[in-house]
Amino acid sequence: MEEAPREGRPSYDPACYMCPGNARAGGARNPGYAGIYVFPNDFPALLPDAPQGALSWQGLLVARSERGLCRVVCFSPRHDLTLPEMPLPEVRRGGAAWTEQYRELAAVPWISHVQIFENKGAMMGASNPHPHSQIWANENIPLDPAKEIAACTDYHQEKGRCLLCDYLALEEREEERLVCANEHFVALVPFWAFWPFETLLLSRRHVSALTDLTPDERTALADILKRLTARYDNLFQTEFPYSMGFHQRPTDGGDYPALHFHAHYYPPLLRSATVRKFMVGYELLANPQRDITAEASAERLRELSEVHYRQRPPEGTSAGRATGRQDNP
Repeated sequence: MEEAPREGRPSYDPACYMCPGNARAGGARNPGYAGIYVFPNDFPALLPDAPQGALSWQGLLVARSERGLCRVVCFSPRHDLTLPEMPLPEVRRGGAAWTEQYRELAAVPWISHVQIFENKGAMMGASNPHPHSQIWANENIPLDPAKEIAACTDYHQEKGRCLLCDYLALEEREEERLVCANEHFVALVPFWAFWPFETLLLSRRHVSALTDLTPDERTALADILKRLTARYDNLFQTEFPYSMGFHQRPTDGGDYPALHFHAHYYPPLLRSATVRKFMVGYELLANPQRDITAEASAERLRELSEVHYRQRPPEGTSAGRATGRQDNP
């Protein structure tokens, strides 16, 4: 067990290209924003004017160009905050920004899929610690969502029911892989997890996109996001790295009754703030292996407080003694 160095960042960094008022690549300058700030990615992986083209050599070598749009969503003007440390209303505003971006990008005629995701921490490739997420909107549906769509559609056609609705009902009966929940959302360690503390976030109601959520459900989504990520940070008392993303209805105009709104969290840490799981050797070439069972990782996450470790009163004070584990509702 090895502790990570304690993070210490200023609330404003003059060298950060996401902080309010600072210059970004290419000469653009951020406004002095006080809440959520969305801007086009200065280093986009997808471009709206990519030349159209494709090739196929006897069906063995196949490639096609891909148009798209890439945006960045800053959660806060504060350089030193992360999502679990933000007040709930600020987290909800972040969710509202995601919803509006999904709606806006879905209206672009040639966009078929909107992927909202967050890479947190240098270990997961985040180039800037300023709290932010990304959105990549594709002309075509990417591979992983396409596989999920196919599996959910097959299940729906065979049984006449939603795959993830049935799966959530099973997990709530079993209870041993549940992490936390509220009236509208459940966070659990999926039965098939192979990342040590992987979680799946599911809506209780069968909806297929952020735009389908009611105001109460949007507040509940912010609540579950904040609570789950606080547990992550508390596990090893560090800014817990992960890649997280929502899977929701494509924007190609198709009908997707089998799809169920959800989010995946893929965190790499295994035994401490500095010991990570590596996908190497057998796991790259044959099959992923579990270092910890889904049930054991869910139990560890369940036992953690939802009060962020940096926001707890000092040990020994009356307030500190009163702050302990927060049970699931």
